[in-house]
Amino acid sequence: MERPYIICHMLTSLDGKIIGDFLDAERTQHFIEQYEKIHDGYECKAWMCGRVTLEEHFTFGHKIDLTTENISTIPRTDYVDNKDAKTYVVAVDPSGKLGWTKNYISQGRENSSGDHIVEVLTEQVSDAYLAHLQKLGISYIFGGTESLNFTVVVEKLKNLFSIERLIIEGGGVLNGSFLNKGLIDELSLVFVPIADGASNSMTLFETGNYLKRPQPVNFFLKGVQKLDDGGLWLRYVTK
Repeated sequence: MERPYIICHMLTSLDGKIIGDFLDAERTQHFIEQYEKIHDGYECKAWMCGRVTLEEHFTFGHKIDLTTENISTIPRTDYVDNKDAKTYVVAVDPSGKLGWTKNYISQGRENSSGDHIVEVLTEQVSDAYLAHLQKLGISYIFGGTESLNFTVVVEKLKNLFSIERLIIEGGGVLNGSFLNKGLIDELSLVFVPIADGASNSMTLFETGNYLKRPQPVNFFLKGVQKLDDGGLWLRYVTK
């Protein structure tokens, strides 16, 4: 296979919501801990999230100063700072907005210390942002001119960084983009036994405006595990 084996790993309410008030419930904390243990158990070399998730949990809305004058034009070619890292975090950030201050993530999961950052960009990103990434030693790859082609992205992750197994963890539009492209091999769902009910909460798979009408995707049950306090861990494969 010319790309990594890809697992979509998510925690949801019983009604399929991935964000909402249910995440703040005291009972949910137990399932978040189980979710993280399952993540670690997959032993993937890389994990991927979208800009909004990473901004909320890792860059905390930090803005970088990109007003530096006299930035030379930087070619829109992939930049590999570390091709031998033990683990990677892949940041889907098409326009270049994440305010990184270092080239790795060292907080969050138990095993996330030293996850080297790989930014996924379009060619619309500014030269100043590319210069900032190079200064910090953050790797980056281009996935398209104006929008991202995730088939190209995951092939580059394998070829440039030797990533054989990739775990993606939403949001819903990122998950939906991978589903739409036929790029999900396995689906791992941790169900929290709480119903959210909010009509405006994002669900597991969402369709962005730039996606063609998605076709239904068949999943086949691989395993079911009952978790303490009424939760479930379900595993599906697509082939």
